[in-house]
Amino acid sequence: MAIYRFRISFEDYDDVIREIDVLPKQTFLDLHNALHAALGYNPNVPSSFYVSNDYWKKGDEIAYLPDKRKKELGVALMEESKLNKFIDDPHQKFYYVYNFDRPFDFHVQLIKILKEEAGKTYPTLFKSVGQAPKLPGATVVPTETPGKKGGDEYDFLQETEYGINEEEDFDMLDGEEQVEGKSEGEENTRFDEEF
Repeated sequence: MAIYRFRISFEDYDDVIREIDVLPKQTFLDLHNALHAALGYNPNVPSSFYVSNDYWKKGDEIAYLPDKRKKELGVALMEESKLNKFIDDPHQKFYYVYNFDRPFDFHVQLIKILKEEAGKTYPTLFKSVGQAPKLPGATVVPTETPGKKGGDEYDFLQETEYGINEEEDFDMLDGEEQVEGKSEGEENTRFDEEF
């Protein structure tokens, strides 16, 4: 039997990739759960796959835990939708939105069709690159640089060489105004003399 290998990457984090092998007869819910097992995210939140074109434009939706409106519209459900029913192209793409309240968007692409390995359980994680970003809304605690105290990072503003020294800076402006009155040739001569 054939195996689908999907490459899944965050839309906003190109360096985080997961490749997952699944059976064609498995469902989108199997792929959804395998992805979140590989990322460490909670899979039990409303999410959707969308059949996509080469430009990641959303087409037909396959939903998990859809709201009432989507149910009334007859949206396809992940748990009832087998992967092979939505594969029309050997490089089929799906746009995936995880958690509509605080969404993460993913690009899901079929990259290989392989032979099933005997004794292997599917879906299975084939490749993992990069650390998954923290979920939106999680508090980020800033780390302090050893040896620095609060406010030290702005010490350079106190130095006159790089900071603002009103007397010197305004004197420079006065000099520029005087240069404006000179002819073009005189300005070039002054520039050449300085360098």
